Amino acid sequence: MPRRKSPRSRKSPLTPKQLRILIFIRDFIHARGYAPTMQELADEFGVSKVTVFEHIGALQKKGYLRRSRHKARSLRLREGIDFPDERATRLPLAGRIAAGQPIEAVEEKEVLDLEEAFVSPFGNFVLRVTGDSMIEDHICDGDLVIVERRTEPRDGETVVALLEGGEATLKRFHRTPQGIRLEAANPAYEPIITKDVKIQGVVVGVLRRYQ
Repeated sequence: MPRRKSPRSRKSPLTPKQLRILIFIRDFIHARGYAPTMQELADEFGVSKVTVFEHIGALQKKGYLRRSRHKARSLRLREGIDFPDERATRLPLAGRIAAGQPIEAVEEKEVLDLEEAFVSPFGNFVLRVTGDSMIEDHICDGDLVIVERRTEPRDGETVVALLEGGEATLKRFHRTPQGIRLEAANPAYEPIITKDVKIQGVVVGVLRRYQ
């Protein structure tokens, strides 16, 4: 028997303007305990009430809002709305900290979105590192590397390389007259020179957890 889709999965995508309206309605209700009027929405977004009614109607059809006719403050958000600023991957960027001389603490109202930080048109995947061959590039055993799916790296980039025989390795990429040189960031490891290698992706980030 097929599983029933959740209310969130049935909702149609939002336009950027519709998302801004929903966020404003959510924040307005949270701050005041009641919904904004159509006029207040029009004033906030610098549009006519007719335009606001069109947006609200579209949001109702998409399943994001409920509204009672002939009531000024009857807008209600439906359950299951996935607000981007409520995702667990969004973390507050609280300011700067010096690793050398102390600096004045700065409170900055910024957010780091881990999803957006690693967005790529090619698509990304994550691998867990085993070994210490890239230790001088601060890539340690147990780290997670974010890899962009790209088969044409630039010289010096750190790549996921698939060698003859199916062995995968994480190394710096260099083109040479002798072939591709895959170089470790650890003098204990000899470089690999090969002409038979497939590049599966390029490292674009490293994640490390200390606890």
